[in-house]
Amino acid sequence: MAWENQTFNSDFILLGIFNHSPTHTFLFFLVLAIFSVAFMGNSAMVLLIYLDTQLHTPMYFLLSQLSLMDFMLICTTVPKMAFNYLSGSKFISMAGCATQIFFYTSLLGSECFLLAVMAYDRYIAICHPLRYTNFMRPQICGLMAAFSWILGSTDGIINVVATFSFSYCGSREIAHFFCEFPSLLILSCNDTSIFEKVLFICCIVMLVFPVAIIIASYARVILAVIHMGSGEGHRKAFTTCSSHLTVVGMYYGAGLFMYIRPTSDRSPIKDKMVSVFYTILTPMLNPLIYSLRNKEVTRAFKKMLGKGKSGER
Repeated sequence: MAWENQTFNSDFILLGIFNHSPTHTFLFFLVLAIFSVAFMGNSAMVLLIYLDTQLHTPMYFLLSQLSLMDFMLICTTVPKMAFNYLSGSKFISMAGCATQIFFYTSLLGSECFLLAVMAYDRYIAICHPLRYTNFMRPQICGLMAAFSWILGSTDGIINVVATFSFSYCGSREIAHFFCEFPSLLILSCNDTSIFEKVLFICCIVMLVFPVAIIIASYARVILAVIHMGSGEGHRKAFTTCSSHLTVVGMYYGAGLFMYIRPTSDRSPIKDKMVSVFYTILTPMLNPLIYSLRNKEVTRAFKKMLGKGKSGER
């Protein structure tokens, strides 16, 4: 076993995404600003949904889970990248690398399934409104969210075990700003082709299967919205569904590009750019998309601000 030939004292070198030129320094601080917005936006969304009883519905419970996943995802990659850039160190331990791989693959996988659950929730709410309270009971909703976390974590464990079952006897330089396992596999001195085929099949299950559920759900939703007689019903359904579809398009587009490709076709520059999109930009955009286009979230936020101001007087 390769585990026996490697110790957790072995370090990898993260080459990062920025150098210390003026342009890259500006981009680095821009990423920190995006991280701050994502950190505050997602944590505020989780707290808002938890504190406001009017948001204690299946849709907002699932949205709080999405915000929690995005919060954890951006905290998995950016702090280490920022520490390495500011300190001048590029090292990451094998244990640290394994931890990053586990969390980011677990969270990405969990989001895949959660977005499918959110699409199903909208399908039931719009196409079968009279059965909604029965089909989306708190127990069922919680169970589906839990399964999303469990399936994602299972994927994370499999990827960590498989990635570190290979030997890394050559270069320890990872052409990335965090430990992304496809970039790590390139450094292996073993034949990883079989694992790449298994990975491709896993990606089909983790990405394409949930996408199929989402497409089927929203096809029915669109047909139902077209036949709605109420203008207000049209508007509310369109606003909710368009927000979700925007998130789905960003998330799955990047995921399909990153993982349903053989390692031989990878470009470090393209991989870094796409990784920035789905690990940094998307977690920032999700709370903005859902809050700016959602009157109930906006109302709850204003209500919380009003309480805060009245408490200061």
